[in-house]
Amino acid sequence: MSAFLAACGSTRKVTEPTPTVKRTVARDPKYIESINMTPGGDPENGPGFNGAPNTSRLTGPKYASSSASFNIENGSALQFKYAVLMNQNVEDLWNVELLQFIDDWYGTKYRYGGNSREGIDCSAFTCQLTLSMFNKTLPRTSRDQYDQCQHIPTDQLQTGDLVFFNTRGGVSHVGIYLLNNKFVHASTSAGVTISDLNDDYYKKRFLGAGRY
Repeated sequence: MSAFLAACGSTRKVTEPTPTVKRTVARDPKYIESINMTPGGDPENGPGFNGAPNTSRLTGPKYASSSASFNIENGSALQFKYAVLMNQNVEDLWNVELLQFIDDWYGTKYRYGGNSREGIDCSAFTCQLTLSMFNKTLPRTSRDQYDQCQHIPTDQLQTGDLVFFNTRGGVSHVGIYLLNNKFVHASTSAGVTISDLNDDYYKKRFLGAGRY
């Protein structure tokens, strides 16, 4: 297996300060990418966060509620935390299980070939999240994930879709789309973090999006 197939090559230096919102797990986040996104978005754009779940892709009790029935007064600390982090309305972040999964992994260091809290690479992280949250099994490498997915235009991106990048030749980095241009991924410089597709670094290296 050639190195660029499985490894992430995202080496962008992270200099932004850590937000002051208190974490809900023991360790604090180590890295936060800069956030500059347009609030709002298509309310029917994605299962998992925006709008009602797409039951053709998502099953189980974790997807039983949506923003339509969300009461902001009952919002959890986790929802408010990620609303600040992602510059998003709290009521759009109703999938607490997805937020908790991200929070549990947030700041985990990058390790080529890694697949645990001791260190994980980009394609292993997308495999972990997609299996746990969407009950889908992905190929192990970013290249195979790209080759075997259904390619979709960016204006059809939904929560849980894959976003691919050429960071050092070919398909060398992959993340999971969340909403409103945000995606979560395991970066070589930041570990597991949330970034923006409109960030200059990722925008220049974006290859396309895919769905399973």
